[in-house]
Amino acid sequence: MNEDHQDQARQAGPPSCYRHPGVPTAISCTRCERPICPDCMVSASVGFQCPDCVRAGSGTGHAPTANQPRTVAGGVLATGDPHLLTKLLIGINIALFLVQQVVGNRFTSDFFLLGQWPGHVPGAQGVAEGQWYRLLTSMFLHQGYAHIGFNMLSLWWIGGPLEAALGRARYLALYVVSGLAGSALTYLVAAPDQPSLGASGAIFGLFGAMAVLMRRMKYDMRPVIGLLVVNLIFTFAWAGIAWQAHVGGLVAGVLLGIGMVHAPAERRSLVQWGSCALVLAVSVVLVLVRTAQLT
Repeated sequence: MNEDHQDQARQAGPPSCYRHPGVPTAISCTRCERPICPDCMVSASVGFQCPDCVRAGSGTGHAPTANQPRTVAGGVLATGDPHLLTKLLIGINIALFLVQQVVGNRFTSDFFLLGQWPGHVPGAQGVAEGQWYRLLTSMFLHQGYAHIGFNMLSLWWIGGPLEAALGRARYLALYVVSGLAGSALTYLVAAPDQPSLGASGAIFGLFGAMAVLMRRMKYDMRPVIGLLVVNLIFTFAWAGIAWQAHVGGLVAGVLLGIGMVHAPAERRSLVQWGSCALVLAVSVVLVLVRTAQLT
């Protein structure tokens, strides 16, 4: 019986290329195992691939995006300007600062962080009265030229390299969640009638994540640690600075940095975005607790 099958195979001859019927070939695609002729086969890391499998995937059996360049945090390497998002954030902050200068205190008082207007007067403003947007909008307002100048310079120094290292989506999540964590701690701890504004919470989050990244990459951490120490000294030594936003943003940035940089490759997205969700959830709980206290 086996000899009969071998005779039939010899009589049938070699298989034909599935794309060029009648062209005999002894080569098959290593993925789909269909026969391919020399005109159709594409070199792969092991063997040859057919054109259809190459178009459907990466030529290695993985998804089409598997071979795209990745950042250290697993993000897709951005094309074009690697600091585009940092420049946009700086531009937004500067644009709103100019609006503050033109419109005046009327605009600023509507959007800075305020727990509760003193005295529970009718029409009172504040997060406790339901104006939760102040937790976010206060991150893009500044008190004066020195305030915005120092913050934007820090954002440029730290944000640009961090954006390139993490990828735009993770970098934006880090910036926003760290800023919201700083706002939440300020709302919880500061006096309810004490206004607060500035991007410092988000920027301190970038400081924390940068320290984690540099330790992970085994870089010299002295420059970023020195810059962080100087900022912390100003935080606690200079009157009128909301240290709560700085500390809240820093703690959030360290936690998010650990989640983003040290996430295992097989569960990277789950750990990274789960870390963001966890820090955000804790911030929401702090806001709810403080609101219950004030109302």
